[in-house]
Parts: sequence; C-alpha cells; structure tokens
Amino acid sequence: MLSKVMAEALNQQVLMEAQSSQAYLAMGSWAEIQPGLKGVTEFFYKHSEEERLHMLKLIHYINERGGFAVVPELKQPTLTFVSLKKAFEELLKHELAVSASINDLVDLSLREKDYATHNFLQWYVMEQMEEEKLARDCNDKLEMIGDDRSGLYLFDRDIMNMESAE
Repeated sequence: MLSKVMAEALNQQVLMEAQSSQAYLAMGSWAEIQPGLKGVTEFFYKHSEEERLHMLKLIHYINERGGFAVVPELKQPTLTFVSLKKAFEELLKHELAVSASINDLVDLSLREKDYATHNFLQWYVMEQMEEEKLARDCNDKLEMIGDDRSGLYLFDRDIMNMESAE
C-alpha cells in the first residue's frame, strides 16, 4: 500500500511524464513544418509516445498499489523554436529535470522504507540514464555540425539510429 506522501509524489511524476510527452509532441509538430527534418520529426513523435507510456506505467503502478492516479491538467508547451539546436537544448534540459525528479522519488521511497516502489523506480533510473545520454549525443552532434546544411542532412537521416534501446 502506498503512503499518501508517496502517492502524491508519484502523481507529480505522472504530471512530469505527461508534460514531457506534450513537449516532445510540440517539438515534433514544429519539426514537421521545417523543410527536410523528417527523421527529427519521427524522433520527436516517437519520444512523445514513449513518455506517454512512461506516464501510463506510473498510473498503473499507483492504482495497483492502492493509490489513486490523477490524470493531470497540462499547460501549453513551447510551440516554436529558433533553431533545431535550441529544440535539442530544451530536450536535454527537460531530461535533466526528469532525472532529478526520479532521483527525488527514489530518495523518498528509501526514507519511507517503501522497497516495492524503490524497486519499481529502478527502471526509470536506468531509462533516464539512457535518455540523458541520447540527448547529450544529439546536442554534441548538432554543436559539431554548426550551420553546415550537409551535416544537418546527415543528422536528420541518422537520428533514428541514435535511439537508445527501449
């Protein structure tokens, strides 16, 4: 059985995962209207769906452990970006915030001696390590490319191969 404090904290994570999904959906929509970014568009849309699945996993866990998972109200995400580089900088910043939130949940689970939740959260810890690495790799490649359009073409073509294993 989840404590009230743990259920509330997990529901905050549901909100964060939902916001992640919305943010990546908005990034995908923006990328889709930019010329030549088909791979990037698919990348963002796929990540939006993955974040939604992360949210659902939390919802199921909260409900199965005797809590009540609350479907959160979402605020409008950023809709446009001055450049692809800025979009990926936002992605990295967002993933770092999600990692910090997961770490706080792990800490709370240990303080509450909720070892089932601690065990459940280990999947998220590993997932965030992969997500951070992928975001850093994308940012590093975009930094290396700079304004080189042929480099951007290759980045767009190859981005789906950069995916971390799910």
